[in-house]
Amino acid sequence: MRMSVKLLLVPLFCFYCGTQLYSQDSSCIRVQFLYGSKPNNKYKDTGKKWFGGILGGHVGIEGDTGRFYSFEIIGKNKIFNGKADNSAYKLATEEEFWSVMKTKEDSLKKATIIIPITGKQKHKFDSITTAYLNKVPYCYAVFGMRCASSTYEILAQMGILPQYSHFKTYMKIFYPRRLRKRLLARAEKYNWAVIQKEGTPKRKWEKDVQDVRYSFLISLHATATNP
Repeated sequence: MRMSVKLLLVPLFCFYCGTQLYSQDSSCIRVQFLYGSKPNNKYKDTGKKWFGGILGGHVGIEGDTGRFYSFEIIGKNKIFNGKADNSAYKLATEEEFWSVMKTKEDSLKKATIIIPITGKQKHKFDSITTAYLNKVPYCYAVFGMRCASSTYEILAQMGILPQYSHFKTYMKIFYPRRLRKRLLARAEKYNWAVIQKEGTPKRKWEKDVQDVRYSFLISLHATATNP
């Protein structure tokens, strides 16, 4: 009974955040994760290979509903930081964001972490994303800022995570799973909503490194087996 009540609370929470009725001075952002993966052995000759493989994937922040912000490469990859001429901070639709690996959305393993924010934090988020869309803040590099470290850096500026220098940020948040681990721990601590969806069995998917007991968790995969 207790679990069924928690599962019902999640869509209500999402609805209130989406309509900005969660409180008079708060709304929410959604940190959207696409898990890294590679084709299973059975499909290794026909399945698509993704940049980063198992430790790859993608992450960005959904601000207002359907507006996805993320840091991406648009030119030649660099090993170390340099001139910001190979990167872009992008505003994408939902369809554009999930198609970054050119794979059908319904076959992807995904996680959404919904973070309540104050009006002041929302204003900060809007200011950061507007500035980054106008002028890309850094280059995209293997040993430099990428989608996970960029997302972390924005959350840190909003006061959601500890703030570090760019160097320390990208060394700590080298790929999306490291950011996801930190946010899942906070989701457990602060009762943030977490929505997960399993990916196609044709691919071997990245797994989270700790067994977190979420206070609010929807398993979309479970609804398919228990309609």
